[in-house]
Amino acid sequence: MAENFFLFFQEVLMSDSRAEKRWTAYDLVAIGALAAMVYVVTLFRFPLFGSKVHFANAVCLLGGMLLGPVQGGLAAGLGSALYDAFNGYDLVNVLITFVSKFAMAYVCGKIMELPGKRRFQPDRTALSAVCGALTYVALYMLKTYIFNRFVYGYPLDAVGVTMMGKLIPSLINAGAAIVAAPIFYHAVSPALRVMNKRFGHSV
Repeated sequence: MAENFFLFFQEVLMSDSRAEKRWTAYDLVAIGALAAMVYVVTLFRFPLFGSKVHFANAVCLLGGMLLGPVQGGLAAGLGSALYDAFNGYDLVNVLITFVSKFAMAYVCGKIMELPGKRRFQPDRTALSAVCGALTYVALYMLKTYIFNRFVYGYPLDAVGVTMMGKLIPSLINAGAAIVAAPIFYHAVSPALRVMNKRFGHSV
């Protein structure tokens, strides 16, 4: 299982246009910094409408917007997986977290790279945030269904109740991320564009 997991991500890395170029120290520092941000932000949650909201998903989306699909995906996946690993989750759940958070930032980053309108236009950032956040919600609900139905063996009606109980908080967190991520991006991208000119990067 682990071997297939790493082979899959090797193919993803090599298929991305950014991965064809050799990564620099700047790239590695950026991935590490965003991963640390994801980890730290996950620690802080506050109640809203009976759920607990955090902005870790917004930082995951921000990683895809700023670093691109693969590097942003790695930052999102690593930060989230480390949080799970340090909080007692087993290896399977840690890997699932890595994949789902990677996918969220990857989809967001891919849409940001689509040809056409400029990256920093509000409609482009909003669309990428929506698609990335909903990708994560879909994967999280798929995980919930598989675990409850096939791992725990719950009947379908109980699985449906469990999924509905998880869907509402997931959508609340997705909505918070969709609102916050473009705001974060437009707040930091002007300064980063100026700084990145010195390193030959683009935001």
